[in-house]
Amino acid sequence: MAWLLLVLGGCFEVGFTTCLRFVDGFRNVPWTLGFLASVMLSMGLLEVASRTIPMGTAYAVWGGIGALGTVIVGIAFFAEPAGTVRMLLLLGLIGCIVGLRLAAA
Repeated sequence: MAWLLLVLGGCFEVGFTTCLRFVDGFRNVPWTLGFLASVMLSMGLLEVASRTIPMGTAYAVWGGIGALGTVIVGIAFFAEPAGTVRMLLLLGLIGCIVGLRLAAA
């Protein structure tokens, strides 16, 4: 269950980084509220997951999921580049996340 919560927390990290793009100095209230809600949920889920999963592992996986998801959102919705090297590095990141999960088992 802790791993599921950690993955969900990583997904909310993608939410707050995406919202951050639109907060406009925290003047855009709907995006700011989305940012704040996503941050609270993301950090809260990380905290709960780290009660069971070692903190270093939990943080690395949480951050990796957030980074991976944020890059994917950037490519899919904001016309960020999706070159071969970038895709290979993302595959490496996925491998590291999976590796940390397997090593923690």
